[in-house]
Amino acid sequence: MLATHTFGEASGVPVLIVHGLFGSARNWGVIAKRLSAERRVLTVDMRNHGESFRAESNSYRDMAGDLAEVIEAHGGVADVIGHSMGGKAGMVLALTAPERVNRLIVADIAPVAYRHSQSHLIHAMRQLDLSSIGTRGDADRALEAAIPEAGVRAFLLQSMDIKEKKWRLNLDVLEAEMDRITGWPEDLDGTFEGPVLFLSGGASDYVKRDYRDEIKRYFPNARFAKLPGAGHWLHAEKPRDFEAAAAAFLAP
Repeated sequence: MLATHTFGEASGVPVLIVHGLFGSARNWGVIAKRLSAERRVLTVDMRNHGESFRAESNSYRDMAGDLAEVIEAHGGVADVIGHSMGGKAGMVLALTAPERVNRLIVADIAPVAYRHSQSHLIHAMRQLDLSSIGTRGDADRALEAAIPEAGVRAFLLQSMDIKEKKWRLNLDVLEAEMDRITGWPEDLDGTFEGPVLFLSGGASDYVKRDYRDEIKRYFPNARFAKLPGAGHWLHAEKPRDFEAAAAAFLAP
């Protein structure tokens, strides 16, 4: 089963938080702790990420199956928050195992195939000479030429194990599966009738108005909201605003 971390002792339906590509459960620690004041909160490392198992597939059906297994082990149903890749995995979970999902928050992603690739970030990580890295600062400076955005470097470096001189990511499989990760399963149909919030960054273009018909086809009760001034990593850029929006939507 996926490596899982639990916050809070409250009973009832837990909240499951699902990170995006190159992320990990640790990216969500602060938000998970704050939400756990009223709810039990679970965070996971997805397959091929963090402390979870390595696998040859990183398909959304497989990722949804992993999430269903975690939910089954923690009461059988959960409210799900998923960002980017994690949002797509959450959507596929809701469409293929709707009995496992009570409410769903999809953070800055839509059920469509995107044309961009993140393989250039894999190339930069792979080219880094980890044997010469003594501190996170060393790694940040070494990545600067290939990845000029400081925020992106800081995010990626959360998945570096400085002591063990390795990435906590299965870079080979993630690169091989990149088209699947940026894509969307073509054989999915059906609908999820439960409440869904598509929460997007106001400065992000990942969830365009043109996508709303497709979103409503799968999720007829979808609602939409934006966090002003936030980009794709809205939970990192505006954590308190994200937390407030999530808590309001998930309130009993």
